Amino acid sequence: MSDAANRPESAVPPPRSAVRSLLRLWPYVRPVRTRLFSAAGVAVLASAMGLLIPLVLKWLVDGPVARRDAGGIWLGGGLLLLLGLAEAGLFGLRRWLVARPLAQVEAAMRDALYRHLQRLPVSFHDRWPSGQLLSRGTTDLQLLRMFLAFPMTFLFVNGVTILVGFAILFGQRWTLGLVLLAPLVPLMVLCSVFEAKYSVAARRSQDQVGDLTTLVEESVLGIRIIKGFGRHRAQARAYTALTHELRGTELHKARLVAAIWGMITFLPETAIGAALVLGTVEVADGDLSAGTLVAFLSTALALRWPVESIGFLLAISNESATAADRYFEVMDVAPADADDASVRAAARTPAPGAPAPDGLAFTGVEFRYPDAPPAAPPTLRGVDLHIRPGETMALVGATGSGKTTLTALVPRLYDATGGRITLDGRDIMTLPRDELRSLVAVAFEEPTLFSATAAENVLMGGEEAGEDGVLRALRTAQAQEFVAALPQAEHTQVGEQGLSLSGGQRQRLALARAVVGAPRFLVLDDPLSALDVHTEARVEAALREVLAATTALIVAHRPSTVLLADRVALLSDGRITAVGTHQRLLRESAEYAHLMSGADLAEDAPGAEAPGRAAGATGARAHRTEEETER
Repeated sequence: MSDAANRPESAVPPPRSAVRSLLRLWPYVRPVRTRLFSAAGVAVLASAMGLLIPLVLKWLVDGPVARRDAGGIWLGGGLLLLLGLAEAGLFGLRRWLVARPLAQVEAAMRDALYRHLQRLPVSFHDRWPSGQLLSRGTTDLQLLRMFLAFPMTFLFVNGVTILVGFAILFGQRWTLGLVLLAPLVPLMVLCSVFEAKYSVAARRSQDQVGDLTTLVEESVLGIRIIKGFGRHRAQARAYTALTHELRGTELHKARLVAAIWGMITFLPETAIGAALVLGTVEVADGDLSAGTLVAFLSTALALRWPVESIGFLLAISNESATAADRYFEVMDVAPADADDASVRAAARTPAPGAPAPDGLAFTGVEFRYPDAPPAAPPTLRGVDLHIRPGETMALVGATGSGKTTLTALVPRLYDATGGRITLDGRDIMTLPRDELRSLVAVAFEEPTLFSATAAENVLMGGEEAGEDGVLRALRTAQAQEFVAALPQAEHTQVGEQGLSLSGGQRQRLALARAVVGAPRFLVLDDPLSALDVHTEARVEAALREVLAATTALIVAHRPSTVLLADRVALLSDGRITAVGTHQRLLRESAEYAHLMSGADLAEDAPGAEAPGRAAGATGARAHRTEEETER
């Protein structure tokens, strides 16, 4: 669900803050400002045509109609027809002028949001539901385009129309004009109250749309789990609850709009009725001509829509201001590389006389997650580890010890909060992220594939590898057989999240993606966990050739994976507690022997070995392997 800490529903910006949010759209509007300003000018001319009609009516009533001049009546009718056609044509021209530039503005904002999301730190994506981000890139941007197309223009156009119209009214009969101005103060108060209440409701509605989008996305991606556990009714109930909340909010918005629209319609209509009565009395007394009264009432009726549309325009403007707030909430988050230049300028260098070693080195590394409670201990504390050039290090530890977190620090998915990490003596904080990630390749335990071909998924690890490189990487990952069996081989679309493939197949494609670019440093987070023992053995045999030419850190949970490494590091409670060969740690570390024995998985199961006996058996097997290696 939504993260209230990131977007508190109660903290809706006041109206002036909302105006500032809409003004922030200017950098996107500026490239198309000429056409938008031209469209606004055309709309003003169209409205002016509508205000000329009452003046023609006045001339027509007091002149040709009063004199019974048939020719003058036909002339007046022709003028009215021309003014109507001109008004319609100008409004059509305005629509044509704004269509293309507004589509361009929306596309530019969507592109900027997508690029910004790619640059934001992983910690941001950990906190924000994907549905909230998706709604900001779709629904909110559509609202902003609607604002630029209609309310932004017509708040200005209708304002000018009302001012010009009242000037005409006062020129015709200022006493009747004052009658029409009487509702002005009540309308201003009502609009102020409406705007404050509608802003809160609009923000709540748009956040609820984001929550609903998140639920739908999770339900689609997790459909196998939902069906497998028969949770479709529970998901349907959750969806229904959210839709009812959104329905209630939308009805509240509708009631607010209905109330303001009713008052905006009632008060001016009442004023027009009063002006009609007073004007009729004046005509009867001979103080006012019939043509002037007709023109006055026609002008007042022409101003009905500009006045009555205020509620509608304010509603859209408030929703658009909220959409702008939500959009810039994301855009205002500093990207992960925002401070890279300053970090490189103040590069942390090794102490004099102690240059950083080659290979991959962790020196006093500490890490705490940004959203961790202040009293909670760091996830990693004082990690010191050196992986020599060309060496493969296995990282072993109990669940929750920090293995995945440590591997995520190398490509700077997260930044260490203390200590240093160096690649061949260079602090990774001083390296541009593009350069760093060209040196380091990663494969995660949970493989992520994209809606693209198998080859395109592999080439994300190194676009320059080409088709030959893809085939070599597939052979290394033992994926060439199942990929060749696909309908179009490596050019087959694997579908969203690669769900058309098995877990082992997805994991092998992810491994191929990690090795395709022949990286200098390789970080693998338990990359073989979904493979059967026979496939695992073939992958390990092929992987040894890759590991011989790179410096690698591999998170391992099984002895078979550990045996790929030259040395093993034991991570316990966020610290490196032991480093050595597999055989040495089996003999000297009870915790390591316990992890490798698997005794903690089923100590009470029938026939389960005691920890000491299982560890001893593992140690005996390893000892024989060591002796065979020496022979």
